[in-house]
Amino acid sequence: MQQPGDILYFWIAFLLYLLGFLSFTLYLAFKNKVITTTAISAMAVGFIFHTVALGIRWVEAKHSPFSNMYEYMSSMAWMAVLLFLIFLWRYKKPIIGSFISPIPVMLMAAASIMPKHISQQLMPALQSYWFEIHVSMAVLAEGAFAVAFGVSIMYLLRQKMGDNPNIKSLPNLELLDSINYKAISIGYPLFTVGALFAGAIWAYNAWGNFWSWDPKETGALIIWLFYTVYLHARYQRGWRGNKAAWMSIIGFLMALASFFGNLVVGGMHAYV
Repeated sequence: MQQPGDILYFWIAFLLYLLGFLSFTLYLAFKNKVITTTAISAMAVGFIFHTVALGIRWVEAKHSPFSNMYEYMSSMAWMAVLLFLIFLWRYKKPIIGSFISPIPVMLMAAASIMPKHISQQLMPALQSYWFEIHVSMAVLAEGAFAVAFGVSIMYLLRQKMGDNPNIKSLPNLELLDSINYKAISIGYPLFTVGALFAGAIWAYNAWGNFWSWDPKETGALIIWLFYTVYLHARYQRGWRGNKAAWMSIIGFLMALASFFGNLVVGGMHAYV
């Protein structure tokens, strides 16, 4: 079987993300401008190669690259890097890369061990434009939740260090809380429209039912309800800072549990 054309670009992107992560880790200790430039450049160039990889796969497969777990995790990592670069451009705080860059590295590493075959002939249930809408928006949403997860860990560590003089270069707690909220504010409507509404319409077209309490569907509903509670608590109860950070962390861990649980519990979404 011929190797898919995107694999080389995938590995180049992965190695560049890894270089970016290692450079950001060194930046925590040395605060060196050369290290910072190396880290940011590695992530940006890696993102370009990653985009090319997804584009090649899209062309070769003749459908969007979300039809298996390798493609899904790779796309989630792509979204995480995209948001990181946007937040970096917006806030000019390279050090947030120290906590966000490990996420695409881990997602790409997990994707690398998944089957990488290209399914040019999708099963009938997947041959729908609702599949494109449903999965693409869900994966972008979870990429946004991943960024919020990384920033929330940074928030808790920053808070724990208190008045330690070593934290002067770290973003202040208010900024980290703001990035956490903005990342979830991007992910939530994508998840609502994609994972739930588009997913229900797709399910009806494919199987004749809007909802069947499939394990994946149930997991998506629980995740959506959790992030709904997060936003409600922030607006109505003033939950910010520590509470918001913990909710963001728990929410993304739930998303990961739902995703990898797919390998164990099966169901109608076992192929995704």
